[in-house]
Amino acid sequence: MKKKDKGKKPTPVIERPVDQYFYTLDQQFGKGNKLIYALSIGLFFFGIMGLVWIVPFPQLAFLQKHNMQTFLNWGSFYIAIIIYLYLRLAPTLSYAMLFAIGILSFFIVQLEYAERAGGPAVWLVSLLFVLLGIGLSYFLARRDHPALSMQSFWRLLTLGPIWLWSKVFILLKIKY
Repeated sequence: MKKKDKGKKPTPVIERPVDQYFYTLDQQFGKGNKLIYALSIGLFFFGIMGLVWIVPFPQLAFLQKHNMQTFLNWGSFYIAIIIYLYLRLAPTLSYAMLFAIGILSFFIVQLEYAERAGGPAVWLVSLLFVLLGIGLSYFLARRDHPALSMQSFWRLLTLGPIWLWSKVFILLKIKY
């Protein structure tokens, strides 16, 4: 932090793009209830992951031969892209996101098992989570900032998961 004048708030020196993104998110959404933001972003991310996960993937003979077809789906590609993008922003935080995605993947597979046993469809549960996450985030963001742009709202939803991990790292005093 560097000070401009006496009595004024320090102006942050932002060196990395990830710091700029997080600073912007902190300014726009950091004043609200962080627990509700964390819940809404988590619901949204889990729902999107579930929706991408269940999109039918082409049956590949060589994978079926080795009983590996269940491990390759569109969710695998989505996870790879997300982790790659987050890795470019902040490697340490991307590892934390990979851990979180592993846990979310486990729950998506449990939803698949529940659907096979006669439970609700995975796409329906995932869509419900997406709508709840978007609705809760949007309501909270509009309450905190009435002049919210769609670009800043989508930035919250796309960078929100890694932004939340940055808060955990800051709390634990781990450099990212």
